[in-house]
Amino acid sequence: MEESNLSRLEQDLIMKADVCSSWGAIGRFPAQLTRPFHTYGVGLIVCDQGEFHFSLDSRNYSAHAGETVFLPADVLFQIQDSSDDLVAYVLIYKVEPIRDIVGNVAQSLRLYSNLSPDKYYVWQTGEEKNVVRYMRLLEKSPETQEEPFDFYERKLLLLSLTYRLCSIFHRKLMAGGSVGARRTEIFLRLIQLIDQFYMSERGVEFYADKLCLSPKYLSGLSKSICGYTVQELVFKEIVRKSMSLLNGTSKTVLEISEELNFPSASSFGTFFKKQTGLSPQKYRENGQ
Repeated sequence: MEESNLSRLEQDLIMKADVCSSWGAIGRFPAQLTRPFHTYGVGLIVCDQGEFHFSLDSRNYSAHAGETVFLPADVLFQIQDSSDDLVAYVLIYKVEPIRDIVGNVAQSLRLYSNLSPDKYYVWQTGEEKNVVRYMRLLEKSPETQEEPFDFYERKLLLLSLTYRLCSIFHRKLMAGGSVGARRTEIFLRLIQLIDQFYMSERGVEFYADKLCLSPKYLSGLSKSICGYTVQELVFKEIVRKSMSLLNGTSKTVLEISEELNFPSASSFGTFFKKQTGLSPQKYRENGQ
């Protein structure tokens, strides 16, 4: 069974599948990970027994029983060696396919992976069993898009795991007394406010006032942390909601524009095309 699981993981990594899993515990790593591997999604390796050594962007690390390795996207990862008694679980998944429900949580996850005292994490979270439980649930969930309930169940499991990771990262950063802790708290509060008010409030002044900060400072903080200004984050939420309504409902473009508080269907269409390169009608026709 393990050989079959390793073979499947190997193939998924080669194909850069949306979700790559070890499909249970493994005693060694697939060949793709023993060579320099460019990560393309969020990665987790839970070491349940034994130990292994690896490199990330030419820096060497080790993980031991009871520790979790967190891999951010867009780094060069390579397993160097592992103990004979290794028992590990592997999961790598793309955030992009679940962005319609994840929203700005993805920005929070990127924030945590960038603000850590050590950019790459290896530590005992105390949540190893919970993380493995999510992995096993994902392994059992059907991958097909033919059954909409199965498809969305899988999306929700990935969303739950993403929230769990954010919670773990948050506790780590706050406990470490990072110099970026205050900035982190401001940014996370901003994300919460945007999620709450983006349909009616689009100007940075509103969010700055809520946080008792100047608009210039808040936008600069947001840009430095995640690469987007406050208004760009708001626009991203509007686009995400627009796509969800276009794909998941039969509402007309006019009805969607009214729900999102645009003055007209035309202004909504202009905004959507500027952000995505497609008109709302074309986006719906393409079923993207």
